[in-house]
Amino acid sequence: MPEEINLRDLDLSRIIRSGDHVVWGQGSSEPVTLVEKLLEQRHAIGRLGVFLGGLCYSNALKPEHADVIEFTAFGAIGSLRPLSAAGVLRIIPLHLSQLPGYLLDGIIRSDVVFLHLSAPDEQGHFSYSLGNDYLQFAMKRARVVIAEVNDQAPWTYCEGALDPARIDYIVRTSRPVMEMQPAPFGPVEQAIARNVANYVEDGTTIQLGIGAIPDAVLAGVTDRRDLGIHSGLVGDRVMELIERGVVTNARKPIDTGITTCGTLRGTKRLYDFAHKNRAIRLFTLMHTHRAEILSQLDKLVGVNSAVEADLTGQIGAEVADGVHVGAVGGQGDFVRGAQMAARGRSIIAFPATARRGKVSRIVTRLSGPVTTARSDADLIITEHGVADLRGQPLLERVRRMIAISHPDFREALERDANALMRRSSPS
Repeated sequence: MPEEINLRDLDLSRIIRSGDHVVWGQGSSEPVTLVEKLLEQRHAIGRLGVFLGGLCYSNALKPEHADVIEFTAFGAIGSLRPLSAAGVLRIIPLHLSQLPGYLLDGIIRSDVVFLHLSAPDEQGHFSYSLGNDYLQFAMKRARVVIAEVNDQAPWTYCEGALDPARIDYIVRTSRPVMEMQPAPFGPVEQAIARNVANYVEDGTTIQLGIGAIPDAVLAGVTDRRDLGIHSGLVGDRVMELIERGVVTNARKPIDTGITTCGTLRGTKRLYDFAHKNRAIRLFTLMHTHRAEILSQLDKLVGVNSAVEADLTGQIGAEVADGVHVGAVGGQGDFVRGAQMAARGRSIIAFPATARRGKVSRIVTRLSGPVTTARSDADLIITEHGVADLRGQPLLERVRRMIAISHPDFREALERDANALMRRSSPS
């Protein structure tokens, strides 16, 4: 059985060895108390590596902590961006469906795992609470597992039971769970959402992230019936559609009647709603992101975003102005998985401009890496329309992408695309 340690007596230097690699949950599942303790005691521990996932919402991590800690992540979303901008965040480009294998094989080391758990239920069972995406795989190879058991964290139904014998140490805490308010959206996001909504019919299963555009999409489909959710993240807007009877998951061929996700990110209202709610289940990445699962969802519409897209349909979702601000993450998994589903569609949706209209996000050439290849392009959507690129030759792709760019940039794009179009024309 695990050893219980009072927080004030917790000396991580007696548990974590110099040179160890520590893994903890991302987003709202971050065990903030354990992380704060690690940062306080880092010099007593010595040099160590930390894998952070891809998104972080706490403000605990600072660039100066890299004096003895080597930070690694698969993306730089939220409060990981300052680490990226300071050059102290090592990025591993990966599809989320690959992460379980990397952890199981030790390619990404996990000597020590930090968990953020709910208090046990009446039967004494712990819950992964807000995140069940990759930690089970990290635990398989861990020498030590330390659990922060937070009595304010919701008890959620999760794939995979947590054996208390696998936990070495428990630290009990009572602190509010990190909250994220629904993103505000305006006319641009609403226009994008209207274009997306044309592909969301009754009975559609939706995958989407959290942010202004996904929230606008969900707000725009309140007249649909029997929608399903199969997504990496779920926030307050999904909860609202469940409450209104719009999301029922009744027509999903698998996980029927269940909202499927890997993590929850939202407000206390969402967490209270998810507490012991059998209609929401948190699965691992092997279920939320694997093509074998996604292909079974029949009418799956995946909605993802981009930093920029080029005229042939290549998507960049990782780097802006030379700094990592996003991730490969689940985009590639859902782009392909949605198109493998019998009636699925993959949507990349984003505003046509950035920097208050000064920069076009549809470009002749990407300024950063290619996140999604043009061979995987399906529907590209902005507030100015829809470019359906499936099966289209390069010349037609260029025409369709320019048509959904901001009017202020179309002439320049046409001029810059001339060489590309000549190369693509038949001789």
